[in-house]
Amino acid sequence: MLDYYTGVLKNYAGFEGRARRAEYWQYTLMTVIAAIVLLVIGIFIKFPIVIVYYLAVLVPSLAVSVRRLHDTGKSGWWLLIAFVPFGGIVLLVFTCLDSTPGPNQYGPNPKGIGNPYADQQVAGY
Repeated sequence: MLDYYTGVLKNYAGFEGRARRAEYWQYTLMTVIAAIVLLVIGIFIKFPIVIVYYLAVLVPSLAVSVRRLHDTGKSGWWLLIAFVPFGGIVLLVFTCLDSTPGPNQYGPNPKGIGNPYADQQVAGY
């Protein structure tokens, strides 16, 4: 799980290509866990350190979101739908969709290609 998180951070400004569901959701999970821990620490030290963390992961979060949309065959501009009422629900559905099979206009399918977990894949993931 930590491999996906650090992988996203290493590719912090990579808006091109595709990101698997596992990469996106495991990064999101680790980000939420880190934010909760930093929020608790921030309460004790009376400093909003979680805001600093969110600013630090803003660009990597946008990049992995765009790559996730690319994996479903959508443009990264679909992120702007979050500013419309109920647009977050549409984005949630898009991020839960499976990859488009084979290569698409954003690159080859990342399932099994250069993936450290390729031999551990379960059907549908």
